[in-house]
Amino acid sequence: MSKMDTINPATETAIATYEVMDSSTAMAKVEACHTAFLEWRLMTHRDRAPYLTKIAAALRIHADELATLMTSEVGKLYRDGKTEVELCAQIFEYTAEHGPAELADETRTHSGGEKSGIVTFSPIGVIYSIQPWNFPLYQPVRVLAANLMAGNGVVLKHASICTGSGLKLREICIEAGLPEDLFQVVIIDHDTSDELIADKLVRGVTMTGSDGAGRHIGALASKHLKKTVLELGSNDAYLVLEKADVELAVKTSVMGRLFNNGETCVSAKRFVVTNAVYDAFVDAFVEQMKAIKLGDPMDEDTQLGPLSSQEQFDTVKEQVTKSVAKGAKLLCGGDPKDGTGHYYPATVLADVTPGMPAYDDEIFGPVAAVIRAKDDEDAMRIANDSRYGLGGGIFCQDEEHAMKLARDHFDTGMVRINSFGAADPNMPFGGVKDSGYGREHGGFGMKEFVNIKAIFRP
Repeated sequence: MSKMDTINPATETAIATYEVMDSSTAMAKVEACHTAFLEWRLMTHRDRAPYLTKIAAALRIHADELATLMTSEVGKLYRDGKTEVELCAQIFEYTAEHGPAELADETRTHSGGEKSGIVTFSPIGVIYSIQPWNFPLYQPVRVLAANLMAGNGVVLKHASICTGSGLKLREICIEAGLPEDLFQVVIIDHDTSDELIADKLVRGVTMTGSDGAGRHIGALASKHLKKTVLELGSNDAYLVLEKADVELAVKTSVMGRLFNNGETCVSAKRFVVTNAVYDAFVDAFVEQMKAIKLGDPMDEDTQLGPLSSQEQFDTVKEQVTKSVAKGAKLLCGGDPKDGTGHYYPATVLADVTPGMPAYDDEIFGPVAAVIRAKDDEDAMRIANDSRYGLGGGIFCQDEEHAMKLARDHFDTGMVRINSFGAADPNMPFGGVKDSGYGREHGGFGMKEFVNIKAIFRP
């Protein structure tokens, strides 16, 4: 068997070594999960709920340990890790509280309204969850909580660089009383992953990652007639309109670009600023980005930690270099210092135009692309000029105008008005276009992998 190491991106030291499972070992995990599912599916939703509540409590007990582990594996700020643990606990609690009603049988009439039948949301089996490294706990939890409530089993393939976080989550779930085989973690390569997608016991596949990986996984699952939910990142546009509160827009945009070290699918990435407020916004934005403190992610006063890996560092550096070579103007940052750790400074690029990575692609790091727009209408056009459509934002003191743009014109799955945030258990999460399809949270994720079954009474 081959092995893989996890590496601390702040210190570049090895954390742990794991054996990569061969195909037969991974398949045995799937079979064990399926066997556990056969019993779990027979429980009522209300009987499942206490298991989720107990997992939430266990996560809070282990909050310090989990946050420290995530910081060591991917460079996440320790305080952000603590916030992530709490969000995960809230997701389990939300699912436990609302799941029984969301998934309750529905009574409907048929045969001209003379007879009644029911619609059930029945579990289907093992769901294969392929997750990225940027939120080592939250990414698998949002799939796990919804599918446990629905009655399914879950097999997780986590990103290799946060293998320890995936294993720790399973350990905590078992400690909280979850049947041991119902949630499995596999440590496998891409070829074995493809075998799992094709396996008859895997009934659905959900994945968060790049659009390229999503195309591969979606196509393979489709070949085997399996449903997928794909969340594939974005280059979210935040519009600073003519009637924006510039001070609020600047403060929120700095937070929105640098949250989680800039490694968030719904980060504010492209800042589309109208002529009327362009100079005021850019001057203040650059000033605040220059002042950001880069350093040890365990320190309370650090504002920006390292990127998650050498590979991620190299990718971000290359995207910035190519954008500048194509005419983007570097207003700050873009000059990573030599030394230990994959640290990339807060960076602002202006004069960003189509054909540059900063305009066309997703830069998964602390790099902001500023784009000038003539007016509000032009800003909306530029925002939608993207193959992606996950999230976005609008800064405008005329809330009615902002709401109309968000509802009728913004071609994304989520829009923030005069604010920034990553996820909320009570609101749907997902995108359109190359950002994928399907929804999680808000009750919607619980119904993605169920058999909506019609039962006709005589």
